[in-house]
Amino acid sequence: MADNKSTTLNFNIGVLGHVDSGKTSLARALSSTASTAAFDKNPQSRERGITLDLGFSSFTVDIPDQLQESGDQRQPYDNLQFTLVDCPGHASLIRTIIGGAQIIDLMMLVVDVVKGVQTQTAECLLIGELTCPRMVVVLNKTDLLPANKRQSAIEKMTKRLHKTLENTSFKDCPVIAVAAKPGGPEAADTEEPQGVSELIELLKKQTYLPRRDPGGDFLMAVDHCFSIRGQGTVMTGTILQGSLAINDTVEIPALKVTKKVKSIQMFRKPVSGAMQGDRVGVCVTQFDPKLLERGLVCTPGSLRTVFAAVISARKIGYFKGSLSTRAKFHITVGHETVMAKVTFFGLPPNTPQQPQPRSLETAFAFDREYLYQEDYVTGQGESSSGPDPEQWALLEFERPVTCPLLCLVIGSKLDTDIHANACRLAFQGCLLHGFEDKGYAETGLPRLLIYKTKHKEGQVERVTDDYTVIGRNLFKKETNLQIFVGLKVTLSSGETGVIEGGFGQSGKFKIRVQEGLRPETKQLLSSTTSKKRGKGGGKDAGVATEDEPKADTRHVSIHLDFKRYVFDPHKKMVQL
Repeated sequence: MADNKSTTLNFNIGVLGHVDSGKTSLARALSSTASTAAFDKNPQSRERGITLDLGFSSFTVDIPDQLQESGDQRQPYDNLQFTLVDCPGHASLIRTIIGGAQIIDLMMLVVDVVKGVQTQTAECLLIGELTCPRMVVVLNKTDLLPANKRQSAIEKMTKRLHKTLENTSFKDCPVIAVAAKPGGPEAADTEEPQGVSELIELLKKQTYLPRRDPGGDFLMAVDHCFSIRGQGTVMTGTILQGSLAINDTVEIPALKVTKKVKSIQMFRKPVSGAMQGDRVGVCVTQFDPKLLERGLVCTPGSLRTVFAAVISARKIGYFKGSLSTRAKFHITVGHETVMAKVTFFGLPPNTPQQPQPRSLETAFAFDREYLYQEDYVTGQGESSSGPDPEQWALLEFERPVTCPLLCLVIGSKLDTDIHANACRLAFQGCLLHGFEDKGYAETGLPRLLIYKTKHKEGQVERVTDDYTVIGRNLFKKETNLQIFVGLKVTLSSGETGVIEGGFGQSGKFKIRVQEGLRPETKQLLSSTTSKKRGKGGGKDAGVATEDEPKADTRHVSIHLDFKRYVFDPHKKMVQL
């Protein structure tokens, strides 16, 4: 994890909850060491006592028994370092929470025992479900409850929370009551926090050995940046993947520069290297820290800046709004949130469902065809109530974003009224393909075989011979009929034919029936034509009387079915 002497396991705990639930006070009560980003650099936040950016702090405890037994036998751990990622609770800053949630091993959901579950609490719960496997619920501010009713109020709230959680992945998670800052933010620090030592014991019990992989490209989420005169620029953050050592070269994609690693610290202790899950300060050769307050740092060339992306898409159940193609959503990917236009697409009808769940990478391919969708399709239709069918979304970003492949993507409607009691997280997915060319609409999108099906219907007006009929009402007068020449049509009487070309100037057209018209079709059509002739006399009466009532021509309709690829620059029509 760190250098050879260190035997400390780092475990990241996300502290999430509604604004003013006392998250920062709780983190303070738990922590012995505050890292550089900890506890709100922002003056506005300090005034109100509210967290505006991801704060980090840590404390170290003896390694619990269950980890001693499951640790790496070559290097058993002596200490367990809890890194607390204190996420903001402002509704408008939900994007920051999402940025923090991607680096946590366990979620600590802080709930004001007096107010209970609020809108942001529910949203934090959703983010937790998407990003981490375990949770502990902390009922805070128990000192505000009257002493004689305290225990019954705590039990009542615990029961209510278990009810709320029963349909989530955190069913039966532990709930513990504390008073992190008795008397509130303004109270003197002389009063001891209540229940915090019990909470530390509970956290130790909930700890597991996170899967840490030192392999693969290095990627780090930077949350703070500052310079030290004579030494260089320090970036603090959490390693999301891979590992890092002194003298490595790293890239800062946002600045398009590479820098050499001069030194690494983990909570003020120098180390020679660090790996996935570690919280580090990395000193590199000098650059202006104002250029990178937050962002990503990586192995040179490993991240891509994309203008559009294909993602797997899954609606978030609590979102009550519509998910429509062409709508714009706030897309959070990595540490960025940017607006994007969405196009939903799915498997063509009658595609056999895969018996085994496939990996996300193999489920999408450019050589497969997909059906364009006006909306996201749910499995809760009139005839079915199963899981949502497999589907994807094309995201076209308003500005390019830098991110790794296969990273978590969350779509939100952050412009929804923040005081409305509604979930603003709309859908989630995994980034499967990024379009790196600014001109992706011409160079990349035509590879995406998303099609719309089209159906047109017209009528047979009259027969010219046993193999040819004249049709109408299939096209508008101004339509260029040449692009439809050669397409197959079906007559309601059963014959198939091919459009041969236009007939006159009013949008009528000729159909060639290769197999010839059936006798009963000819009889039907000749009887309607003879009725017209009887009225008008003369061989062109069928044309002259086209304004008569349509009863004559309703008997045989013409059906044209084709599909058109949405991103085909030539707008070609294709038939099966």
